[in-house]
Amino acid sequence: MGRIIRALSEDGGMLCSAVDSTDMVREMASMHEMSAAVTAALGRVVTVASIMGGMLKYEGDRLTLRINGGGACGTLTAVADYRGNVKCCAGNPKADAASVEELVGKDGSLTVIKDMGLKEPYVGQVPLACGNIAQDVTAYYAESEQLPTVCNMGILFGEGSKVEAAVGYMVQIVPPISDKSLQILEENLAKMDKISQMLEQRLAPEEIALKALSGLGGEILDSWEAQYFCDCSRERTQGILMALGKEELERLAAEQEETEVCCHFCNKKYRFSADELLKMLKE
Repeated sequence: MGRIIRALSEDGGMLCSAVDSTDMVREMASMHEMSAAVTAALGRVVTVASIMGGMLKYEGDRLTLRINGGGACGTLTAVADYRGNVKCCAGNPKADAASVEELVGKDGSLTVIKDMGLKEPYVGQVPLACGNIAQDVTAYYAESEQLPTVCNMGILFGEGSKVEAAVGYMVQIVPPISDKSLQILEENLAKMDKISQMLEQRLAPEEIALKALSGLGGEILDSWEAQYFCDCSRERTQGILMALGKEELERLAAEQEETEVCCHFCNKKYRFSADELLKMLKE
């Protein structure tokens, strides 16, 4: 299980969310048989998506974070619910590159989709600035939501490219805020710049959040568990097939005795016989 915590400054102007996403990233890497390079990139996306999902208000809310920079890994996608539970996939899970920035690329966009039960989901999109996922998410909040934000994520690998630790944090500022408080925060963040040190020290999310809010009277608001979780089902998959339309279902039923549908997020396979497809047509 991963764990998310939220801490608030004494004046209420700064919120810091931090997550230990180690178990989620391990599950992701194992499930999708990813290269270390893609694990490092998508693991960061999963980590920050978990934080962003945890900021949603209601049980049915969903957030999708999608990054497509034209790099070797293809599109990186993570979907989180309001508790920060995440599922994800990569266009090319076995891609390799010398750095995350090179793997992701920067010729593309970062897209955030928030489905909050309204007629239409909220969609925000910004051009990628550099392929550095933390910096690109920070740019998204500044440009699309006009919310001053700083975030950072990191993955620590051990022997055999095993994921030893994964953490991330996000600080958001709600103006107005005093110049003194802002200066303290900037000094704190400068000291926290080396997230690799936090990983090596195995700092808990509480310790990371309180470091960010040191000298600002930060207090822990709440804490809860999050996990890698795919909510696919046979019923949902059937709905996807039915959405293909009459002609496509007729073609599938005529061409093969069994149609297999694989979930991109968990690799679970659902099989439907030709008779089942024909029954869908009648329905």
